Amino acid sequence: MNVATQPQEALRAAVIALPKAELHLHLEGSVTPETAAELAARQGLSVTPEEVARRYATTDFAGFLDAYRWLTTLLRGPEEYRQIAEDLFVRLRAQGVVYAEITVSAGVLLRRNQDLEGIMAALAEAAAEAARQGLHVQWILDAVRQFGAAAAVEVARRAVALRAAGVVAFGVGGDELGLPAEELAPACELARAGGLHVVLHAGEIGGPESVRQAVEWLGAERIGHGLAVLHDPALARQLADAGVPLEVCPTSNLRTGALARQLGRAADLAAHPLPQFYRAGLRLALGSDDPAMFGTDLVNEYLNAARLGLPPAALVRLAEMSFEAAFLPEAVRRACCDRLAAAANSVGLVGL
Repeated sequence: MNVATQPQEALRAAVIALPKAELHLHLEGSVTPETAAELAARQGLSVTPEEVARRYATTDFAGFLDAYRWLTTLLRGPEEYRQIAEDLFVRLRAQGVVYAEITVSAGVLLRRNQDLEGIMAALAEAAAEAARQGLHVQWILDAVRQFGAAAAVEVARRAVALRAAGVVAFGVGGDELGLPAEELAPACELARAGGLHVVLHAGEIGGPESVRQAVEWLGAERIGHGLAVLHDPALARQLADAGVPLEVCPTSNLRTGALARQLGRAADLAAHPLPQFYRAGLRLALGSDDPAMFGTDLVNEYLNAARLGLPPAALVRLAEMSFEAAFLPEAVRRACCDRLAAAANSVGLVGL
C-alpha cells in the first residue's frame, strides 16, 4: 500500500465500519448514470451513461433542478421505483448504513398523475426485504415548494394516509424561493396533526430568515442544508439551544452552487461551514442528498468532514448525532448509539 494513501484508506475503512444513519437522501437523485440509461432505453430513448453523467454535471441550482426534472421523467411506476430503491439499498449497506430516511418526490409524482400509492407499496416491500438484511428504511414524502400551497397540502394529506407504508415525515424541497413560508403552514399543520414529522429545506439558497421561518412558523424538526446559518450567530445559538439539527451535505452544496451563492464568491470544500457549525454546538447530520447526481456517497461526506479538519472523534460524534436526529423511538436511538460506540472502539477510530 502506498504510504501516502494509507491514512486515508485506513480512515475510509474505519468510517465504513461505523454503523451510520443517512437522513438527507433523495431516492430519485440516487439513480446512477448506468441505471438512468437503462430506464431511458425502456422508453425507446437512446442515451448513454456518459450522456447522463454530463447532464448530472451541473454547477448551479437551476441546472441541478433541470437535470432532476429530466431524470424523474424516466421513472414511470412501481417497477422502476422498486428497482432504484433496491439498487440504492445495496450501496447503503456497503457503506455501513443501518438506518435511512429516504425522500421520495411525491409532489412530482402527483403533478404527473402517477400512482403514488402503488409506488409506495412497492417501496414498502423493498424496505421490508432490506430490513431482513440489516437496513432499516423509513420514507419522507416531499412537496415541491414552487408547485404551490394547494399541491403541498395534497402531498401532506397523502403522506398521512401512507403512514402504514413506512412514511415517517412530510418534507418540502424544490426552489426555496418559490413560495413564501407562511403559505406552507396548512400543509405542515395537516402533516403534524396526522402524526408525521416535518422537515424543510431552508437556508440552502435562501437567507437566515428562511431557516428561522421554517422553525418558528412551520415547526420544522430538522433543516435541510441550513447554510445560511453561517451568517447569523444568534440563529445558530437558537438552533443549538433548541436542538434543531441541520442536515449538512457538503458535496451537494458545491455542485449546486449553493455555497458559492451564500458566500458571494467561488467556493471549494475548504470554504464549507461544517467545522464552524460543529464548533458552534449545532446538532448536525451528514447527508449525501442526491449521491449519484453529485458523484458522492455518505462515506465520502464523512471523509469530507475529515478533509475539513475534523478529527476522528468528531466523525464518531457526527454519526452519533445523526442517530439522535433520526425519527426513531428513543430506545432504538439509544441502541444505535451504543452499537456505534462499540464499533468506534473496535476499529480504534480515535487513534487514527
